[in-house]
Amino acid sequence: MIVQRVVLNSRPGKNGNPVAENFRVEEVNLPDNINEGQVLVRTLYLSVDPYMRCRMNEDTGTDYITPWQLSQVVDGGGIGIIEESKHKNFTKGDFVIYFYWPWQTKVILDGNSLEKVDPQLVDGHLSYFLGAIGMPGLTSLIGIQEKGHITAGSNQTMVVSGAAGACGSLAGQIGHIMGCSRVVGICGTHEKCLFLTSELGFDAAINYKKENVAEQLRELCPAGVDVYFDNVGGDISDTVISQMNQSSHIILCGQISQYNKDVPYPPPLPPAVEAIRKERNITRERFLVLNYKDKFESGILQLSQWFKEGKLKIKETMINGLENMGAAFQSMMTGGNTGKQIVCISEETSL
Repeated sequence: MIVQRVVLNSRPGKNGNPVAENFRVEEVNLPDNINEGQVLVRTLYLSVDPYMRCRMNEDTGTDYITPWQLSQVVDGGGIGIIEESKHKNFTKGDFVIYFYWPWQTKVILDGNSLEKVDPQLVDGHLSYFLGAIGMPGLTSLIGIQEKGHITAGSNQTMVVSGAAGACGSLAGQIGHIMGCSRVVGICGTHEKCLFLTSELGFDAAINYKKENVAEQLRELCPAGVDVYFDNVGGDISDTVISQMNQSSHIILCGQISQYNKDVPYPPPLPPAVEAIRKERNITRERFLVLNYKDKFESGILQLSQWFKEGKLKIKETMINGLENMGAAFQSMMTGGNTGKQIVCISEETSL
């Protein structure tokens, strides 16, 4: 059986910007027969995420993420439908998800590595399992629960950077649900700002490319900042931290502005900003959602419930075709997406 796959064509270099040409599509033969314990799956949706940038380097800089290998198939979050099963837990027609899904149109996988998902949790929107009702949703929810220290009724102000992205767009809404009285988002276009305030319920939004972030924060957060959901790092974060209150909290979700640079993670703050952080007793602890697997099941159920109740609005940027994986990745790294960036490989969800 001939299938298409995406392999890593070249590395952008530790300090380079990834481009679509770093990936290439090729054809490969799959065996006609699967072995005991295996399943043949048709890929429906694949995820592209900022953390994948470090996988393009020879060394990811972390011990829990492995680098992609040149001329080898690329992998990441994916969801598909089983076409043939020789595993006791799965039958033809089941929908399954996997964190290391090969970027292929069809793939043979070890059934033990897969998790079955229930389409009812997402009202049939299977791609949501790669976003709001999946790892980005869990990252936002558990990050806020564990590191945000939000107390309902205490008039806390939350600022979210990368606020129109996969995690940021959810974090602001979850902040409100959990009791923040004011949520302000930072993003890169007027359209995204409008989306945050008119559709997602953010109280205000700042366009960092056109507006003075420090001035806007002073105006929009008159009582200072109590919780900062940080997706970007760099100058924006330095500006936010300088306006944070005594004993406030930074939720360190991502540092996308630093991913194309050869710096440690999390990147150290400039000395003046670090001095402010220490003086005001601001917490800034590394957050890794994979350390909270015991909370995944209850978290998914909570996110699903909020979605069904209309409390959690979900936005995706959908691109079609395996051949566009590289373009989708490049776009996501430069802020081309609103909400979760998803690539649809096959829309046909029935057999």
